[in-house]
Amino acid sequence: MNKFLKTLLRTGVYFLDQAEDARAAVRDRVRDRVNGLTERATQVIRGQENHLARNAISFAAGIGLGVGVGLLFAPASGDKTRDVLAERVQHFGESVRERFSRQAKQAAAGTKGK
Repeated sequence: MNKFLKTLLRTGVYFLDQAEDARAAVRDRVRDRVNGLTERATQVIRGQENHLARNAISFAAGIGLGVGVGLLFAPASGDKTRDVLAERVQHFGESVRERFSRQAKQAAAGTKGK
């Protein structure tokens, strides 16, 4: 009878130990997922660092600075340089207007892509 009780006690302890191991594994998985969700929520709330706007502004500023320095050291006089720039800007604006008006007419007529 004593041997039977010891075996029964060992079996009970074994099952209790297995249940604790299973709970620990589940607890660890839940903790990992909660930590992952917390990190994601923090990123969503704070916003992920996106340097695209800063890089675009820096690029545009660099182009502006380059154009400015180029105008200062241009071989032509200021009046001639301004006239040339004004003509180029005007020509560019006309070509953009022409392209958009042509596309608008094609879209209105339904001939785009034919």
